[in-house]
Amino acid sequence: MRIHFARLLGEHKKKITDVARDTGINRGTLTRLYHETAERVDLEVLQQLCDYFDCEVDVLLERTKD
Repeated sequence: MRIHFARLLGEHKKKITDVARDTGINRGTLTRLYHETAERVDLEVLQQLCDYFDCEVDVLLERTKD
């Protein structure tokens, strides 16, 4: 799986700090998503990010063949 959090940040001209402040999502969680080092993501976090960026899950996540 790939997560396009870094791309969405750039497109929306936001920083990790902005998202953490506005959503209440832990900064460490967001940093792991940014660097694509997260091993798992809570559904609640995915929902909050989709709401924040006003996007569907398929914009945030991409299934890859490994």
